[in-house]
Amino acid sequence: MTAPLSAPPSALRRADLLPKAVLPAETVLPAEAVLPAEAVERTSRLIRQHRGRSDALIEVLHQVQELYGYLPPGALAQVARELKLPLARVFGVASFYHLFRLEAPTAHRCAVCLGTACFVKGGGELAARLERRLGLRLDDAAGNGTWALEHVSCLGACGQAPVLVVDGHLEARLPVDDPAALDARLGALGLSADDASGADARADGRADGSGTGAR
Repeated sequence: MTAPLSAPPSALRRADLLPKAVLPAETVLPAEAVLPAEAVERTSRLIRQHRGRSDALIEVLHQVQELYGYLPPGALAQVARELKLPLARVFGVASFYHLFRLEAPTAHRCAVCLGTACFVKGGGELAARLERRLGLRLDDAAGNGTWALEHVSCLGACGQAPVLVVDGHLEARLPVDDPAALDARLGALGLSADDASGADARADGRADGSGTGAR
């Protein structure tokens, strides 16, 4: 989970407090920075929550980082495009504040949603089950060497609660009321302290185009 800001968001939205751009205005990201269509749509949903307001840049970046675990170049480009801001401006803000990460974490990452809809549907029990399976505490930045487990406040998928994001991939409608089915589902995702093979296989499937969408 992203650390809290040292100043209230209302203050940080003021243009005079935002850093100057650190890249040329004509900055262009490499072609490989383009996000998959599913990721583009999830990012767009987050941005639409702020009605395209450019003064919501920091809040948008926070939510994008909650979604991916860091700020991918493709997501920065999309934020700039949809908020109608220069890419250099967006990158300048993202690189100025230490709480934003521009590189992917090395460990697998699981983010469990504890927003209202997910919590009512058993998000708290899901988080506790994941802590036991992974042998770590929620929001422990150090992780366990293989997995990092974090919570997010909302993923924009309330109708599919409870949900997880495993290495950037949405997993919906987790069967919290059926412990055996839940353990089987989590096991298939590689969510255990000593076996991440399911997550590795899923990542390989996405790389070769055989991965599936949210379930």
